[in-house]
Amino acid sequence: MPNMLETDVLIVGAGPTGLAAAVALAARGVAATVVDRQAAGANTSRAAVVNARTLEVLEGVDVARRLVKEGVQAPTFTIRDRGRTLIPVDFSGLPTEYPYSLMVPQSTTERLLLERLEELGGSVLRPKTLSAIAEDRDGVTATFDDGDSIRARYVVGADGIHSLVREQAGIGFDGGVYDESFVLADVRLTGGAPRDEVILYWATEGLTVVAPLPDGVHRIVAPVAEAPEQPSASFVQQILDTRIGTAKLSVAEVIWGSRFRIHHRVADTFRAGRLLLAGDAAHVHSPAGGQGMNLGIQDAAAAAEALARVLGGESDSVLDDYSAARRPIAQQVVEMTDRLTRLATLPRAARPIRNAVIGLVGRVPAVRTGLARRLSGLVYR
Repeated sequence: MPNMLETDVLIVGAGPTGLAAAVALAARGVAATVVDRQAAGANTSRAAVVNARTLEVLEGVDVARRLVKEGVQAPTFTIRDRGRTLIPVDFSGLPTEYPYSLMVPQSTTERLLLERLEELGGSVLRPKTLSAIAEDRDGVTATFDDGDSIRARYVVGADGIHSLVREQAGIGFDGGVYDESFVLADVRLTGGAPRDEVILYWATEGLTVVAPLPDGVHRIVAPVAEAPEQPSASFVQQILDTRIGTAKLSVAEVIWGSRFRIHHRVADTFRAGRLLLAGDAAHVHSPAGGQGMNLGIQDAAAAAEALARVLGGESDSVLDDYSAARRPIAQQVVEMTDRLTRLATLPRAARPIRNAVIGLVGRVPAVRTGLARRLSGLVYR
């Protein structure tokens, strides 16, 4: 027999954004139901950096300390041309309790958010695939492919780039896709890769990111004309040899890898009636700067606060305020990551000039401080 459940807020999607929204609502005493089409949460690293602003947001729901305990602190971010440092960015002087990038696999972030949600009495219904949403004056009825339905006062779409919530709301999602594909690999390296620093190499041959993860693992990200679906150790080694050179890093093992293409899009609005968007359902962009998951979790916290206020009796114009506040931030992040990505993927002939200019700009203290504040998310407080 099909079931009909009732809740204050239905959250579609149990990635970091959806789970963070559920935790924030549960902490405020709001009844929220999370559904996800996947049978289990993320078991790969995917997004791997949690920035200072996100940790500040998660501190209020008792998740930040748990993340810090399991992550690797990287207080330094550098842009390099092989052995030459173009821009050093030091987070250690920032006005925050978390003056570093916390390197931690997305699977760990999701696990800790889910554990906190369960402590607060919540859970995730899975696998459960949304099929339609019908909104009326008093609420929203969501139906699922198993025949079940959920009645909610509001819905948060945290269901990713192909969001059905966004589609059902009729919200536009303009943008495009970068030409190059990207390879991502979590590897074990020999040769002395730093454990407290994220490095972005801008070589004539192309960009490469080398970042530490827990348990002696490093994340490698690089644009490649035709990336393999499963990058081998020899393929990743070739990238390091041609783009880093002097670092003398050797790939001992590929633990996990994938390829992806990057979209850059922002939803026309983050609110339509009783439907809100957050995370990748609202904005997608280049991983340059590690902003994606962070922006989604910060969306989640802001959406939860707005919903709690409305459910507590305030005007639903507070939900318009949520959209008006978060959408410009998403646009800024998309523009910043777009600039970084286009700089990183310039034609080969232009790359030496780019590196020379970046090296000069990197000598200006105000530039380094501004970049630290933006990458840490503190500029969006």
